Amino acid sequence: MTGGGGQDRALIDRFLEMLAAEAGAARNTLMAYGTDLNGASSLLGGRLGDADKDALGALAESWLPLARSTVSRKSAALRRFYAFLLDEGLRPDDPSAALPRPTAVRPLPRILGHEDVGRIFAEIDRALTEAHAGPAAYRLAALIELLYGSGLRATELVSLPRKAISPDRPFLILRGKGGRERLVPISDRARHAVATWGAFVPGDSLWLFPSGKTHLSRVRLFQLIRELGGRAGIPPERISPHVLRHAFATHLLEGGADLRALQAMLGHADIATTQIYTHVDSRRLVELVNSRHPLGEMKPRVDAGARPA
Repeated sequence: MTGGGGQDRALIDRFLEMLAAEAGAARNTLMAYGTDLNGASSLLGGRLGDADKDALGALAESWLPLARSTVSRKSAALRRFYAFLLDEGLRPDDPSAALPRPTAVRPLPRILGHEDVGRIFAEIDRALTEAHAGPAAYRLAALIELLYGSGLRATELVSLPRKAISPDRPFLILRGKGGRERLVPISDRARHAVATWGAFVPGDSLWLFPSGKTHLSRVRLFQLIRELGGRAGIPPERISPHVLRHAFATHLLEGGADLRALQAMLGHADIATTQIYTHVDSRRLVELVNSRHPLGEMKPRVDAGARPA
């Protein structure tokens, strides 16, 4: 990606649009992010989008006179910005490790439990069994089957070509971030849902999920999923396309999937990105040991060196 002030402005605007649509960010929050990002872009000579770790390290040094809370806020804004660029395939790496961090603990991704997913699919089944189920219900079923069943990124999903998924082929080849190709497994359920939805797609459409002259937008996908979550009794802040992708990964790992296989399916360039799911799974395993292991029912042993007061 080549940089420049104009391109920085376009990337920042795109990022702020995502924050407003997907995260429901308030106007003041958007203004704060915009101020921090535009300020960083100015200090970097309009090369924020292309900045490497050395450039961000120099930027962090210029923040030394600032209050810790200000540095934390600026770092958080840039980290979220670079995560967005990486997730959208707008750059192949995330250089934000060079930025100061208020804590060394990386937050765990939001996930949905198996019961949550069950409620989502029960709501989809309810909509499909209505007497007058229309195309929108079949489209939503195909979207959710692919998100949760294959771990697709939102952008990858909405931009699928009309003939990307074949009823007799249990996988598709995607070109993801950085031009890397990966094989994505497609379940029997998902292929059936796509085939059913395909009957409603115009024959001359270039897209599997068309909308107007182009394809369904990420923003509209986000809205559809939040609406579905609301009907299934899931709070809106707990569900999004990315949360369903996290659920795909976490539930596969819980089922015994190999971490390297999961990395390939998710399209992560670095295994370290995939390893965040081992922390999620470890938390579940600790809870399992405490609640199910025979030792969990035994009282703690008194330390031999301890004496009652």
